[in-house]
Amino acid sequence: MTPQLAARIVADSRDRVAWIRARSRGITATDVAQLTSARSIPRAAHAKLMGSGFSGNAYTDHGRRREPEIAAWVAATHGIQPSSALFHAEVEKRHLATPDGVAVDAAGRVTLAEIKTTNKTWRSIPRTYLRQVWWQQHVLGAERTLVVWEEHDDFVPVGDEPRCAWVDRDEKEIATLVGLATDLIDELYRRTTLQRSGTQPPSVAAPAGPPRPREPFRALALAD
Repeated sequence: MTPQLAARIVADSRDRVAWIRARSRGITATDVAQLTSARSIPRAAHAKLMGSGFSGNAYTDHGRRREPEIAAWVAATHGIQPSSALFHAEVEKRHLATPDGVAVDAAGRVTLAEIKTTNKTWRSIPRTYLRQVWWQQHVLGAERTLVVWEEHDDFVPVGDEPRCAWVDRDEKEIATLVGLATDLIDELYRRTTLQRSGTQPPSVAAPAGPPRPREPFRALALAD
């Protein structure tokens, strides 16, 4: 990893408390995965401020157990080293991502890895995960990402090795996500301002409303 990239590390997921706190102060790949359109902004803002209510299940526990093994396979077969670091984007420090693997070649080109486990057979990479991948590429300036998935049947891996596919950087998709993330930041700022003033924000299902001038997002107003 280059010194420039290392300087953009905000936290490490191995320190879960610090990692969750840092993530709460910006927009992550998990947040962006929900941003399908402008209509998704209110619900994403609600989840960011109030929590999704999801604390994990047997499937997420399985994924956590299997990730180190899959990451070792990625390192051995593709040279992308495991990473637990949370990075901020070079320009907008509220744009955050924690890729599962990071490699930097001699020319300074960044390649990422994203690891998933699934009990379904994928015909293609789900769109939700592609949004996460494109966001990570935006944050780290990566040119491409190796998406690696291991299918399991009742938590027993199917096949001797996981499957994988390369996803190239897509500037159009990234621009769309950055625009939606900016709208989400504006909505979070509006809601935290209303909370401080004692005014109740609209229902989570309410439309985003008409365009308004951009306002700076006060990151510390976000719930931890």
